[in-house]
Amino acid sequence: MQEGGNSGKFLMPTLPSAAPLDKLVLFGFDDRAFPFQRHVQTHLIPGRNPKFVLEHGPEGSHDEVLLYYGTVIRIDDTFHIWYNGNYGPTTYGHMCYERVNCCICYATSKDGVNWEKPELGLVEFNGSKKNNIVDLPAPDLWSTCAVLYEPEDPDPNRRFKMAYETNTRGGENVAFSPDGLRWKILEKVMPGIEMTGITKHRGVYYVNGQGGTQRPVPGRRLVTYASTDFEHWAPCGAVGLERTHDLSGPSTAADAHQYEEIHLGAGLWNRGNVIVGIYGQWHGHFSGDRRRLTLDLGLALSYDAVHFHEPIPDFRFIPAREQPGSPWDVGPALMQGQGMENFGDQTLYWYSLWRGTPGSGIRMVTWPRDRLGMLKPFRPSSPQTISCPIKVLEGQGKVYVNASGLGEHSQLRIGLVDEGFHPITGYSGEDAAIIAENGLRIPVKWRSSDSLLPSQGLVRLDVQFTGIRPEDCQLHAVYIGE
Repeated sequence: MQEGGNSGKFLMPTLPSAAPLDKLVLFGFDDRAFPFQRHVQTHLIPGRNPKFVLEHGPEGSHDEVLLYYGTVIRIDDTFHIWYNGNYGPTTYGHMCYERVNCCICYATSKDGVNWEKPELGLVEFNGSKKNNIVDLPAPDLWSTCAVLYEPEDPDPNRRFKMAYETNTRGGENVAFSPDGLRWKILEKVMPGIEMTGITKHRGVYYVNGQGGTQRPVPGRRLVTYASTDFEHWAPCGAVGLERTHDLSGPSTAADAHQYEEIHLGAGLWNRGNVIVGIYGQWHGHFSGDRRRLTLDLGLALSYDAVHFHEPIPDFRFIPAREQPGSPWDVGPALMQGQGMENFGDQTLYWYSLWRGTPGSGIRMVTWPRDRLGMLKPFRPSSPQTISCPIKVLEGQGKVYVNASGLGEHSQLRIGLVDEGFHPITGYSGEDAAIIAENGLRIPVKWRSSDSLLPSQGLVRLDVQFTGIRPEDCQLHAVYIGE
């Protein structure tokens, strides 16, 4: 929000439980944001330029295998990462992807690419405290953890929150910390889950991950648990996304891993009104041998942190086969993490290999800022899209567009209609805004005003793709608010 009377509160009233927000983002590739369409098509853009950004440690170190299973958070001008360091003998023998012992490790970066492992001096490993292991007194720690930062929490000892998986039955643990390095544990307060995603949405905490007890059929599916205080959790989960076939009858050892499933839920990027999720696409091998399965990463969106939808079902958003330098003696497989950030003119995302000791470590892909996909005409005959209803509750709602492919022969004409699709005087027809330049955040200015107003009530954005070559226009996102 900014001073000078330009800030506002906005609402997407198509969602019954929506709360006023300081800003909204409407992704062009989301048919909940732009449900009415003519001669336009949804496109997604796979992550670009995959690269190693954080290597595993030397043989015999506490992170000789680095499998991520963690979180990236940017606080002020620094990126912070919590990841899972593995060491000791392997748990699956020749599969060589997880070790008997694990610990939560910490690193920092100024750009998300070049990371440093600080000597925290908190936990002794092999007779020395010169390592980056955080103080999480959890002898039953196993695999995944998800971290949330809440600087506004009135209790300074709870400003960092963690949910993590244990290797003992009876539920998972949560922990609290004042600095993200020294943690206090609450044991067995969350139902058992292999988690990835964590967020706070409209006053409620949500953790999602891999679960399979919600359906009378085998399979991994995205399951979410909720809490209002991070201590008392719903005793059962909500299935938010499923790719498992509708099978009947009990599974057997031979077919337990041969299907399309969701691995470890989804890492979440909370944009206020919409949540971006990166989930694991488990492609089971027909033999049922999990050494031969593959894992790509897919994209799903949510408006309530519980129910997710895919803009393009089963789209390989980060394809495993395109990873450089991977020693694929088994099927290529990726592991998503929690944490996605806009940094400068780019969007960054971190992940790792699911298995393969020589290739373990954290990787990163990028997109131009918020250009994860687009809405693009497939036919030059009057292509058009109209948004969901939007209401400005107070102040003013400035509008910005993230678009490409524009120029002399292709433009976006952005008008305003009411909830019933009637043109609003001063904002439609000859008064509509014309966008003819590419940009990540182009101001929209109508003849009457450069803002949406509370007096207009419920309004919709009417986007028409125009010019000699309207099919060149690419609508990535629309932003409302400062």
